[in-house]
Amino acid sequence: MTVGAEQSQREEDLIATVVASFDGCADRRLRELMQSLVRHLHAFIRDVRLTEEEWNAAIAFLTACGAITDDRRQEFILLSDVLGASMQVVAVNNEAYANATEATVFGPFFVEDAPLLEQGGDMSFGAVGEPCLVVGTVSDTEGRPIPGARIEVWEADEDGFYDVQYTDGRTAARAHLFSDAGGEYRFWGLTPTPYPIPHDGPVGKMLEAVDRSPMRASHLHFMVSAPGFRTLVTHIFVRGDELLASDSVFGVKDSLVMDFQPHPSGDPTPDGRDLGDSTWSDVRFDIVLAPAAS
Repeated sequence: MTVGAEQSQREEDLIATVVASFDGCADRRLRELMQSLVRHLHAFIRDVRLTEEEWNAAIAFLTACGAITDDRRQEFILLSDVLGASMQVVAVNNEAYANATEATVFGPFFVEDAPLLEQGGDMSFGAVGEPCLVVGTVSDTEGRPIPGARIEVWEADEDGFYDVQYTDGRTAARAHLFSDAGGEYRFWGLTPTPYPIPHDGPVGKMLEAVDRSPMRASHLHFMVSAPGFRTLVTHIFVRGDELLASDSVFGVKDSLVMDFQPHPSGDPTPDGRDLGDSTWSDVRFDIVLAPAAS
């Protein structure tokens, strides 16, 4: 659509007026953010020639996101995730550093104060799914082990739900543990399986409208922290999962795709755990932390 010179000047004058309205903001960073937001928002409106009907639909959509959000569900994080904004923020804030493990999205299902797990313990706490032994080390970029690193782990159960999505107050498939004196860790969890992000709300309706799937590739969440190091938020993914190339929140990175080795029922576990008739898997994930910014 061609826009005449007079109309274009009116629109540019408005942008200049709105941007200037923030000139008096004493917080330099806040001023920068607001003025840049105005420029980009107005550029979008002008680029697509947004109609008033579309503007009203957008307001209704954001209102619906707010209405469905509560202390157990964060629709705005889902919206950020499916637009790739979450991954872009991760990229901006986790610049590549030597051989440090890559970061990925935090997701909406982390919970503070997860139970403490001893080395070799089972973080599933009764959640349904195939047992999976996860082992690895935490080290710095020079290969030196990091003892006492706090490792938060959480995942969905075999039915595709996190504990917080149930209404019975359960705590399952989440825990925290610490790397030992040699930087090693091990725990039992569940073999990750694909699941959809919550899609019964406005974000789900948006995905349906644009013919996008809500499915996430199979993954296990980690958050790893230690004094003097950059906190790492990441996942590991299952090699061979057909959803790796179409993860709904764009979280997959090649370096985070791992080999989950399957084992038949009756195959002995390294720690002698009795799994009855269950099949199981194991995976190794060696974590490398970048130094904290100086």
